[in-house]
Amino acid sequence: MSLKAFHIFFISVSILLALGFAGWMIQEYAHDGKILTLAGALTSVVVGVALAIYGFRFLRKLRHVSYL
Repeated sequence: MSLKAFHIFFISVSILLALGFAGWMIQEYAHDGKILTLAGALTSVVVGVALAIYGFRFLRKLRHVSYL
């Protein structure tokens, strides 16, 4: 596995974890109503979106580099 392929895999998993954590925090906010829980969920969504933007820019920058 090339470094490029590993990086794309790692970023994809990180996005899924950030958005999954946001979903869990939203469920917790619905249960307890604490504003800090909502802030954590929103922060996690922002991190997930930022990682997605980074991933697309990474792919665009290294589109000429092989996966092998």
